[in-house]
Amino acid sequence: MDVQLSVLKYNPETDKEPHFEDFTVEADPMERLLDCLHKIKWQHDSGLALRRSCAHGICGSDAMVINGVNMLACKVLVKDLKQPIRVEPIRGLPVLRDLIVDMEPFFAGYLAVKPWLITDDRQHDPERERIQSPEERERFDDTTKCILCAACTTSCPIFWADKEYVGPAAIVNAHRFIFDSRDDGGAERLEILSSRSGVFKCRTAFNCTAACPRGIKVTQAIQEVKRAALFDSL
Repeated sequence: MDVQLSVLKYNPETDKEPHFEDFTVEADPMERLLDCLHKIKWQHDSGLALRRSCAHGICGSDAMVINGVNMLACKVLVKDLKQPIRVEPIRGLPVLRDLIVDMEPFFAGYLAVKPWLITDDRQHDPERERIQSPEERERFDDTTKCILCAACTTSCPIFWADKEYVGPAAIVNAHRFIFDSRDDGGAERLEILSSRSGVFKCRTAFNCTAACPRGIKVTQAIQEVKRAALFDSL
């Protein structure tokens, strides 16, 4: 079948403004949008710039706006998309070229919440492993699924308006450690997230949960961090 696509193009070296270009490719209805973008690059426009890696919904590198919705191009099938398929870079981050955005602001927010296990400095060499029950592990299991694709953060209207906001993905990754029974850095992260750029910027629009390709309950995780921060402040 013929598949019609309208792809946002922007080369800062030659273009004053981003513009859409139309393409037609031959594809099976069960092929993924990423396959169609490959065909555009290989057969029609070798200059098309996009990120992709594993092509199996694990690396998160091919997040983009597809028909107005944040998705992974490697997970959505042609048969499930209305044509012409409109493809744009994710919003809220500077566009470097075509479908590639500058991810540095996103990762700055992620690193700001210290997304790693923080343990007691006096126990550099513990005498035994840090035991954790299945129930303790289940407490933060959902937020371990994050693949840092930025689909949730770049669907957030607060992030679009306020570049200081750490964003949903950062809060999700903070949640993963705040509620980890082996971690000793929860209070420190909650202090960071109680700042002006932190969790209380969220206005519960649910865009983040709808956008997550891994099905993480992002809004729920944000609310749990809010409650923990409020309780800690008392």
